[in-house]
Amino acid sequence: MNFNLTKEQTLIQKMAREFADQNIASVTEQIEQENEVPREILQGLAELDLFGMAMPEAYGGADAGYESYVLAMEQIARVSSGPAMIVSAHSLGLAAISNFGTEAQKQKYMPPACRGEQITSFAFTEPGTGSDPKQINSTAVRDGDHYIINGTKRFITNSNYPGALVVFAKDSESGKPTAFIVDKFCEGYSVSEPWKKLGWHGGPLCDIYMQNIKVPEENLLGELGNGYPVLQYGIAFGKIGMNSVALGTTLAAYEESVKYAKEKTHRGNPIAKFQAIQLKIADIAMKYETSRWLAYRLGVLANNPKSPSDFAREAALSKVVIAENAMAAARIAVDIHGSYGLMEDYKVSRLYRDAIMGPQVEGVIDMQKLIVAGAILA
Repeated sequence: MNFNLTKEQTLIQKMAREFADQNIASVTEQIEQENEVPREILQGLAELDLFGMAMPEAYGGADAGYESYVLAMEQIARVSSGPAMIVSAHSLGLAAISNFGTEAQKQKYMPPACRGEQITSFAFTEPGTGSDPKQINSTAVRDGDHYIINGTKRFITNSNYPGALVVFAKDSESGKPTAFIVDKFCEGYSVSEPWKKLGWHGGPLCDIYMQNIKVPEENLLGELGNGYPVLQYGIAFGKIGMNSVALGTTLAAYEESVKYAKEKTHRGNPIAKFQAIQLKIADIAMKYETSRWLAYRLGVLANNPKSPSDFAREAALSKVVIAENAMAAARIAVDIHGSYGLMEDYKVSRLYRDAIMGPQVEGVIDMQKLIVAGAILA
C-alpha cells in the first residue's frame, strides 16, 4: 500500500489551503454573521475545479478522483465550513446524476454544474417523515409525457441556488419513491428563507415547496419506482463531502489548540509546558490522524466502489468515526482555551458549534451504526 500523495494531489491540497487562507479567512466573520458565502468565493472555488473535481472530463469535470476532492475540501473546511458544505451537497446531487443519469441528462446538467455556473441539490427529507423512504409524501402523477410533482422538502442545501435538483417523489404508477431531475426555480418551485442553524453558517438550508411542477418524462433519474438505490448510493457519496467538512473542523481544532498552547502563558511560561495541556494536544492529534486516513481511504474507494452496499457500509463507518472525532476534538480545543474558548472572538467556539452538526446530517450516527452492523451480520 502506498500512503504517499502524488505530485498532483499535493498540488491540489496546497492550492486549496492557499486559497482558503488568502481568500476565505478574511471573510469568515462575514459568512458567520450573514449566513451567506460571497459570490467571489464560489467563483474562486469553481476556478479550483472543486465543483467538478471528481467528475469525468467528458462532462466538464477535472477527473482528479475523489481522494483529491477530499484533500481540497479538508483545507477549505479548515477555514470555513460554509463554502465546503455548499460544495459537498452539490457533489452529492452531481454524483447521483453521474451514476444514474442517461447520456442526455449528463450532457445537459453536468457541464454547467462542474464549472460552478450552476449548483446542484439533492432533496429527499420531508417535514413529517424525515428520511424514511416508506413514509414519503411528495407525489409524482403522470400526465401524458410529463409528471406533475407536488410536495414539500425540508432542510435542502443549495435549494436557493439555480441548478439541477435531484428530487424524490412517490410516483402514481409504481407507488414507490422515484428520482427526478428538476430545474430549480421552474414554475411551481419556491423556497423558504434559510433556516438559522447552530453551525455551518454559509451553507444554506431551505424548505422547498413544489406546486404542480411539470417535469418531462426524460427527466426520470434511474428507473420508475427505483428511487431507493439512487438515494442509498447518493447519500453514501454525500458522506465523502460531509466527512471532509468534519475532518477540516478537526484539523482546525488541532491547529488552533497548538497555536494557543504555545502563545498563552501562565506565570511566565507557555501553557504548552504543562503536562495536562500536552495530553489534550496528543488526544486531538490522534483523533485527527484516525479521521484523516478514514476520510482519504473512503475517497479512494469511491473511485471504484465494489458494490453500492459495500460502499454504503464503508461510508457509514467512516462517517461515525470522523463526525464523533470532530466533536471530541472541538470540545478538547475549548478546554485548552479555558474561558477564552467560550468567547466568539476565538475560532474554537465556532468550531464547537460546527462540529455538533456532523452527527446529525447525512444520516444520524445511530442509523450509520445500524448500516454497519446490518452489513456485518447479513
